[in-house]
Amino acid sequence: MKAVLFGATRGMGRSLARLMAERGDAVALLGRDPDALARSARDLAVLGAAQVATAECDLLSPESFGPALDAAIGALDGIDTIVLTAADFARPETLDGDPARAARLVAMNFANSIAFCEAARTRLLARGGGTLCIFSSVAGDRARKTTGLYGATKAGLSHYAESLDLRDRPRGLKVVLVKPGFVRTGMTAGLPAPPFAGEPDAVAARVLTAIDRGWPVVHAP
Repeated sequence: MKAVLFGATRGMGRSLARLMAERGDAVALLGRDPDALARSARDLAVLGAAQVATAECDLLSPESFGPALDAAIGALDGIDTIVLTAADFARPETLDGDPARAARLVAMNFANSIAFCEAARTRLLARGGGTLCIFSSVAGDRARKTTGLYGATKAGLSHYAESLDLRDRPRGLKVVLVKPGFVRTGMTAGLPAPPFAGEPDAVAARVLTAIDRGWPVVHAP
């Protein structure tokens, strides 16, 4: 596999990239922190990745999406898989008194995430197809007072991903929609963990199986 991962320097994305590296896949990492990208690249190389590349890309800056993807494609001499795990999160009480923070979350998780997926979709279809894996959340499946805007953005992203799969799978582009439950990552640090909370490595293993098999939707845990 030749995979590009956006948001894989931490959390579930990092675990997924490590699993890919361990089995010898070629991996390109996109992210906004050059130091974190460099550390992750060294880690993946040691784990056995066939090739590792990095490119700076910021979910707050849609103008960075195309150049970053093109750099990754060039570095790996082609790609067949693109994964989006990058996202923003904040609790409702944090967003209530901060309209700018709320607007940023909506932009990153919905409008800009879709813009990235559209750029990824265009490039995969131009190469004959492949797999686009999009991390959403079960928070988008049902309204909850503790998820607020975050859940609303994930509901929209899930709808987009499922619609995209219906449209483009016949053309060779498989869209794998990941809906994690509560997973113990930096994003959820400090939140009360519910029973059966997931771990990043276990989620990553299930997601990798879904990518390999082309499952349209996967819940993990």
